Amino acid sequence: MEQSLTPVAGASSVGALLDWARRRLASRSGSSGLDAEVLLGFALGRSRSSLIGFPELGVSAAETARFHRLVERRVDGVPVAYLTGRREFHSLALNVSPATLVPRPETELLVDKVLERLAPGVRSWVLDAGAGSGAVAVAIKYRRPDCQVVGVDRSGAALEIAAGNGARFGLDVHWVRSDWFAGIAGGRFQFVVSNPPYVRRDDPALTSPDLRHEPREALDGGAEGLDGLRAVIAGAPRVLAPRGTLVLEHGFDQAKAVRELLNECGFRVIETHQDTAGIDRVSIGELA
Repeated sequence: MEQSLTPVAGASSVGALLDWARRRLASRSGSSGLDAEVLLGFALGRSRSSLIGFPELGVSAAETARFHRLVERRVDGVPVAYLTGRREFHSLALNVSPATLVPRPETELLVDKVLERLAPGVRSWVLDAGAGSGAVAVAIKYRRPDCQVVGVDRSGAALEIAAGNGARFGLDVHWVRSDWFAGIAGGRFQFVVSNPPYVRRDDPALTSPDLRHEPREALDGGAEGLDGLRAVIAGAPRVLAPRGTLVLEHGFDQAKAVRELLNECGFRVIETHQDTAGIDRVSIGELA
């Protein structure tokens, strides 16, 4: 017999609410169990881990109603991170909002590749172009506080979130509102790192439930998905120091085009790295 998807009314329990939410989200999310646990923890003001193993724990009618509202918004495609206002990135709990992209696990590869190349004990300058929530800039500064890190974004609303994330961890990241490199002095940075918009404008994913709540301008890479990548690759040599390094995230099928663009713009040591799913995700170029 099919179980009801009707919301549990009135006061309830952790177990009953999780069972209902998992069923409600099953056809809308590939992580329905995790989503249900995170949202219930948020609704109750408790950690997810504190709910596991306590299905009999009582939940008030007001808390139950709040949880129902969160689940229905998730059914509508709103990312869990927007519902809770938080997302973990590189083991840091960061604030996010609809003004910023939700940081993805694959973007942690950008941070890892910069950290691998930062010389120990050297006060390097790092620029995050298109900083959004500040996830990349904050993670780099958190791991290497000796480095000078600058985050650039054209969105004032996104920079407010980024600045809050930096302040939350007591990090001195300098935030600049600028269209890519327009407001940045040249020749200073040993590293430029960027996750620019790279989704093709006609890609159905842009209007899918998974992406339609995220800022379009942070996703739309133009007709070929390369507009943002071209802008960063063409502009980076001006702000990079001699033999400076550009580290870029791109789409699964864009590595060849990105390597060609890097070569055209004066980058000579060029390599591509795969994410944990085995997908070409990050390309790196070093100025000649």
